[in-house]
Amino acid sequence: MLSAGHCMGLTLYCMGCNFVWTPTLPDNDRPRYLALVDAIASAIERGELKVGERLPPQRRLAWNLGLNPSTTQQAYREAAARHLVSGEVGRGTYVLAGSQEATLFRLKQPPHQPALIDLSTNVPVMDPHNSDLASSLHQLLAQGDSTLLDHYLDPEQLLLGRIQCSRWLAGRGLTLTADDLAPCASAQQALGVVLQSLCQAGEAVMVEALTAPGIKAACRQLRLPVHGVALDREGLRPDELDRVARASGARVLVTTPTLHNPTGACMSEARRQALAEVIRRRGLLVIEDDVYGALTDQPPLYPLLEGQGVLIGSLSKTVAAGLRLGWIVARPALLAQIDPHTQAPHWPLSPLDLRIACQWLADGTAARRLAWQRQEIGERWRLARVLFGNALVKGGTASPHAWLNTPGDAATLVSQCRAQGVEIVPASAFAVGTEIPQAVRISLSAASSRACLKQGLEIVRDLMRSPAL
Repeated sequence: MLSAGHCMGLTLYCMGCNFVWTPTLPDNDRPRYLALVDAIASAIERGELKVGERLPPQRRLAWNLGLNPSTTQQAYREAAARHLVSGEVGRGTYVLAGSQEATLFRLKQPPHQPALIDLSTNVPVMDPHNSDLASSLHQLLAQGDSTLLDHYLDPEQLLLGRIQCSRWLAGRGLTLTADDLAPCASAQQALGVVLQSLCQAGEAVMVEALTAPGIKAACRQLRLPVHGVALDREGLRPDELDRVARASGARVLVTTPTLHNPTGACMSEARRQALAEVIRRRGLLVIEDDVYGALTDQPPLYPLLEGQGVLIGSLSKTVAAGLRLGWIVARPALLAQIDPHTQAPHWPLSPLDLRIACQWLADGTAARRLAWQRQEIGERWRLARVLFGNALVKGGTASPHAWLNTPGDAATLVSQCRAQGVEIVPASAFAVGTEIPQAVRISLSAASSRACLKQGLEIVRDLMRSPAL
């Protein structure tokens, strides 16, 4: 028996338990595979395609849409590259993340549309005059190291990475040996490895009530239910952590004490001590996301945790977004539990990335780039404070992102900003649970220049003052 229903371009064909999603593609000059990717992203955003749902087989969807199968294959590949879906041979293609998270990974600038001012993506500020990468690649070629991608990482390369990363973290106030650290490709990968290793299936995990979409996505993909812990202007509240730990029975906490994403909060020393006391008393295991930490002078929470902590970080938010080197820091016994075969974290790590990263860490290039980032972010932060005044949730530390309380509906402001060519992110993308504040996060680092940033911030400010909001 065949039945059909229509809803905003969505068609569901039911034959037994077999549902086929079929969108309506616009009739324009946009390449068909990109139009299909946009349709997938829009369906996820509207909730028509939900997390874990299986997309139609490529050939079946091609037949329904009158497309060549190679077109749907190309679209599915592009959707996977945008982190919208995940495909496995023999199992099919599934929605990877929920609508709010998916919006962060959509292309901000389709070729047929005017350029957008991106105030949504947290990446290091790009210095148009910097030539570090070109110089490093020329040096590698001159040294005859053009075969780095022809081989897997060898033990000596990994040891060098562990040594250089541990030396780099001395700048964060940590005294580490190579045995305290496992290199990996990114902080996001590190989080997935640690959660998968230390949590049982279905185990509850505590996170901040507002937390990074990557943290939400990692827990969701591993089927780990999350419990939000309330925040204030300094970040995680110790009393609320104590209450949620007692009520939920959760033993694992994922937290960002330094330049919290999305609020930019940094903990005072008194707050860090109070939080550490609750963690020790409750016997909690803490996964500390320190990916923004090097942009401040504040040390990690990790040294206060007496073996109950795992520190994850990378160079992607502080030195170069595309330089894929991250790390997992823990005491050797805990590292052995996380990675008993000493290979899971480093498998995705590129030998070329590792070589360049180690060179930059050793010769001072990374430190110089970090210093430039800190100075530039400081200037951009001061600009945001001047433009937004009391609407900006202020902190004492310059942050690469700003948290704004909106006078009206945050989702409406996001839509209005997009119509004016500016991308920002609503609080709903970060919220855990049903209590969602009327607020938005604005990245200060993605704009190509301070002039471009100022233009985008002024558009947001003027729309916030508009009676239409």
